[in-house]
Amino acid sequence: MAGFFWYELMSTDPKASEAFYTEVVGWNARKFEGGDYTVFQTGEEGVAGVMASPPGMPSFWIGYIHTDDVDAELERIKAAGGKVMKEAWDVPTVGRMAAVTDPQGAGFMIMKPEGEGRPWPKRGVVGRTDWRELHARDWESAWAFYSGLFGWTKSTAMPMGEMGTYQLFAQDGEDVGAMFNSPQASQPAWMFYFKVPNIDAAVERVKAAGGQVLMGPHEVPGGDWVIQGQDPQGADFALVGGKS
Repeated sequence: MAGFFWYELMSTDPKASEAFYTEVVGWNARKFEGGDYTVFQTGEEGVAGVMASPPGMPSFWIGYIHTDDVDAELERIKAAGGKVMKEAWDVPTVGRMAAVTDPQGAGFMIMKPEGEGRPWPKRGVVGRTDWRELHARDWESAWAFYSGLFGWTKSTAMPMGEMGTYQLFAQDGEDVGAMFNSPQASQPAWMFYFKVPNIDAAVERVKAAGGQVLMGPHEVPGGDWVIQGQDPQGADFALVGGKS
């Protein structure tokens, strides 16, 4: 069963992005040997990365989904209505990967990492990605696409009034994300929630570091609080944490 295991920020100003997220999330940064790439770490554990966005493109976060066979997965994605944005390529010591979108245009990466890869991370760990949220035009057709390819299972369906259903999905029996019809989804996209110890303190750090809080803090089931924001380079992100 496949799931998101790595997260990458394509930034118009990687140095500024590095400064923002190390301050806001509490990551430390380490240059990746042999390339213009910075790894964000929690302690000694790599949890995400940042690099320059392609010329003419804005800043954005993208997630990597694990696969055992990138080339075969590409064929399945195309057969299911997805599009290939960049055919498979190899990065020495890292793995084989490709850039794709789902049928509604939300981008993601698929990758077979070198070695044994990384386990699906458990939730509730400060500094890790704690939630994955697809802002879709039609979540039901998106669900058919992702569940058919990656084996995700439906969990709780939460009613949101006029906005419809917020459909949670599970990986290996644990709720790890959701998808819904977003009124702001002129361009469908994945939103990633990074875990922080305290949401109010994180809000102050976002503002002090030049970012914007676009939504929240709002309480969510389970007692955590969330915000959605935008970093100074224009990339959307989200945070989840407790309250003091």
